[in-house]
Amino acid sequence: MADAAAPRPANGMRGVLARLIARPGFQAWAARFPLTRGMARRDGAEIFRIVQGFVEAQALASLVELDVLNRLTGGPMRVAALAAGAEMPEDRMLILCQAGAAMGLLKRRRDGRFALARKGAALLGVPGLRQMIRHHRAFYRDLEDPVALLRGGAETELAAFWPYVFGARGAVDPTVTATYSDLMADSQALVAQDTLRMVSLKNVRRLMDVGGGTGAFLSAAGRAWPGLAMTLVDLPAVLEGAGARLARAGVSDRVRLHPASFRDDPLPEGADAISLIRVLYDHRDDTVRALLAKVHDALPAGGRLIISEPMSGGDRPDPITDVYFAFYTMAMGTGRTRSADRIAELCREVGFEDIAIPRAGRPYVTSAVTCVKAA
Repeated sequence: MADAAAPRPANGMRGVLARLIARPGFQAWAARFPLTRGMARRDGAEIFRIVQGFVEAQALASLVELDVLNRLTGGPMRVAALAAGAEMPEDRMLILCQAGAAMGLLKRRRDGRFALARKGAALLGVPGLRQMIRHHRAFYRDLEDPVALLRGGAETELAAFWPYVFGARGAVDPTVTATYSDLMADSQALVAQDTLRMVSLKNVRRLMDVGGGTGAFLSAAGRAWPGLAMTLVDLPAVLEGAGARLARAGVSDRVRLHPASFRDDPLPEGADAISLIRVLYDHRDDTVRALLAKVHDALPAGGRLIISEPMSGGDRPDPITDVYFAFYTMAMGTGRTRSADRIAELCREVGFEDIAIPRAGRPYVTSAVTCVKAA
């Protein structure tokens, strides 16, 4: 009797159907036949949208770099005025504005002027998004030869931009440190909001944020939970910028700064909850296991671990995290976008239990996994 769990042969019905659909002649027929015409058109449009995706990204980068979106917050403008402000020919600005309108970021009015569309206004309202779009120049250069990136071994600009991934300490250029910290903090606002919606800090007395940069997450947590005591752990060069940010948030008197490398130093005790916000996906599995073990050792019995970062869809590939974040972390050199189930597995390996995966409202911003140290 055949094993029911055996994989289907490559020449099964699915393979036959795939080969049939891949024939140019079939595509031409499907585009004419009434029952398949709509499907063929939708598939064709979606495929071409993927093909032209790199152009959309560059058009978006141009709108941001030339400050077109921000200039339109004052009201509709004529192409000539936008072109003059950007020091470029009017016909080229028209092409850019047409592209922006086609992407839903701008609106073309009947009088020929362009206005900011709702989606464009929303882009301006996302903290850190324009800075991240500008930062993508390095990512694009790393993707210039995607096959070389996939094969591994190639040097990347992102690996140089994120030196802390490799455990750098002490000798990093202060300008690089400030750029890194600012970009992390600016893009952390939405992550903090969504994490605190998914995970309650009720009954937590002291929260320790490991690899927490200049304190963006603790600033949000401290405002949401006024009685919360907090500890911020990061490299000494990074923590130099934490005081001002925590003071602006009004929480500096409740935050203890602990300069340390979670690679080389033990974590301080005394917290009954520890958070790792966008930390694990920067590192290889061996580094992640070692960090999780340190977190487990630092927590008391019943202490909680909170992990929040973009996560792979796993068995159900996600169109954002399994494309954008997967390639971005690959270009960093050691990173990896893991599924919530894989993160849960790593947590179990070091002794955590009661693992929960809250429903993420915006997985493209962040997802979460929580677990508890056995009593």
